[in-house]
Amino acid sequence: MTVQPEQPTSDPRGTESAPEGGPAAAPAHRFRPGLDRIAAYRAGKPAPLGPGGRSFKLSSNESPYPPLASVARGLAEVLPASLARYPSIAAPEVAAALAARFEVGPESIVLGAGSVEVAAQMIHALTAPGDEVVFAWRSFEAYPILARAAGAVPVEVPLDADARHDLPAMAAAVTERTGIVFVCNPNNPTGTVVSRAELEEFMAAVPERVLVVIDEAYVHFDRDPGSPSGIEFFRRYPNVAVLHTFSKAYGLAGLRIGYAIARPTVAEVLRKVALPFGVSRLAQEAAVLSLDAEADLDERVDELVRERSRLFDGLLAAGLGPVPSQANFVWLPAGDESGRIAEALERHGVSARCFPGEGVRVTVGLPEENDAVLAAAAELVAAIV
Repeated sequence: MTVQPEQPTSDPRGTESAPEGGPAAAPAHRFRPGLDRIAAYRAGKPAPLGPGGRSFKLSSNESPYPPLASVARGLAEVLPASLARYPSIAAPEVAAALAARFEVGPESIVLGAGSVEVAAQMIHALTAPGDEVVFAWRSFEAYPILARAAGAVPVEVPLDADARHDLPAMAAAVTERTGIVFVCNPNNPTGTVVSRAELEEFMAAVPERVLVVIDEAYVHFDRDPGSPSGIEFFRRYPNVAVLHTFSKAYGLAGLRIGYAIARPTVAEVLRKVALPFGVSRLAQEAAVLSLDAEADLDERVDELVRERSRLFDGLLAAGLGPVPSQANFVWLPAGDESGRIAEALERHGVSARCFPGEGVRVTVGLPEENDAVLAAAAELVAAIV
């Protein structure tokens, strides 16, 4: 005899009651319209085990180095006292250090849990539902997610044939509904940069009411002499703000701290929509200590840039067509072959960021990690031959 499961009965509170002893059935919540169009942010995949049990995660653009030794020592001293109390919301020590570093007033510094959270603040503060956020595509994966989450409309402007921002097309995409334009420089995931002259022309074409955000998460790795300085444009244009992070070059991705440099009138409204206590005391301490040790930081950044060149040259020699990069990663515009490249990397214990049908982004790692990438590239060449 087949026993039919007990059917839930109607509940006068608008939910369904579950069978006795079972979990309560989910109520019929009224979710905000449009959430089905928001994709969850996709974090980099963990690395699989490769030959000899080696495993290299090169999918998230993290630093291959730990925090500087002086930073680690300082954090160890403040760790016990930092956990039981709320951190300072204003973070005056960090704001003062950054203000001195960039020669701006501390009122122009806004902090957040990584530069991505500050980008979210910007969208929430400067757009109303239905307003537009313009950015290149493909660019930072969070831009369309943040825009839709705020009720804004993401406007994706295709990159040009060289995987660079098409700034004239982005200027043409600005409408009366545009509140913000993001210029990711160097661009994630392609590693390309815009020139100073191109950005000058772009600023001349964009209305002053539109905030242009120069996202410089990877600026420490940029060696192109023609690249614009975000802080220079901030000083010259009233509608420019700059985004920076401690997640990349400083090796503090796990502590989540980034910041904007913005006009005081903009900074004030960003603070209104910021996550309260979003930047931990440990993160604040690490930021100040890192700024004090930038001479030591330069050495490891130079080493990473040398490894980037070696990785690029090896991938180029293998015929994989990497795009010249000014970031801490290399982009392979592989189209339909992207999945095959990602699989070859995984066989060598390497996880990279695969964008199916578009390309593969490989973070620059330590020499041993980059050797594994080049070994996978050689395997691909051998398979073709």
